[in-house]
Amino acid sequence: MRQQHQSYILYGQGSALYATGQYEEAIDKFEQFLEVCPDCYDAWVHRGYSLSQLRKYTDAIASFDQALALNETLPLAWHGKGLVLAKLRKFEAAVSHFQRAIKANPRDATAWYNMGTALNSLGRYENAIASFDRTLEYNFKNHHAWYNRSLALSALQRHFQAIVCLDTTVQIKPDCYYAWNQRGMVMIQLREYAEAINSFDTSLKYHVSNPNAWYGKARVYAMQKNVDLVVKNLYRTFVLSPYVYRFMAQTDDYFDAIREDGKFKALLSSV
Repeated sequence: MRQQHQSYILYGQGSALYATGQYEEAIDKFEQFLEVCPDCYDAWVHRGYSLSQLRKYTDAIASFDQALALNETLPLAWHGKGLVLAKLRKFEAAVSHFQRAIKANPRDATAWYNMGTALNSLGRYENAIASFDRTLEYNFKNHHAWYNRSLALSALQRHFQAIVCLDTTVQIKPDCYYAWNQRGMVMIQLREYAEAINSFDTSLKYHVSNPNAWYGKARVYAMQKNVDLVVKNLYRTFVLSPYVYRFMAQTDDYFDAIREDGKFKALLSSV
């Protein structure tokens, strides 16, 4: 009895270490505990989450599998394994695991959300929207769900609905700079150029070292054939990200109208 009591102290210590981000130490405590109580599926689950945080994905999957071998209805184990599979870009498998987690706990807003993001990655946008809707049913103020719902709507060319989602996102979290970026991109699609610039500027207010916003502004100015402002904003983009965005600009249709301009060509060819 005394040994069992001491072992549960180890489990509690492991949980506390996990909560403070000390994952290596947490794993050590869980493993000590599991030497005494190998059938404690909750400890296998927590060990799996700790390993996942350290990107030890193969070991994490093995830990979740051990938990499920002991109790196949564990939503946290199905969910945790689904998260690892998504990180490994095995999105179909991830979706099936999130579905098992939801079957065990249909009100798990986080599982619905993570399934939605996996479905977005698979291009199954209608299904993703339905998943985000379930997330928002249980947690209306989840700004991540509103944002990712907007991505699915944009992919379906439903831009006005995407704007509604993005406006809700920034109402909940005004400093969500990447939502302002996306709002700018959607406004470009709607040819609302002043609104697009305003969105990118707001994004930069919250995160000035944000190449996507500078690049978005350059796109708008290219549509307006304002070469000086294109060059100014692309230059800021290249300072922050010299390779990715330079490559994008070389083939981006938005710049076709000014592609032969000397200033534009000089910027792209500069090192």
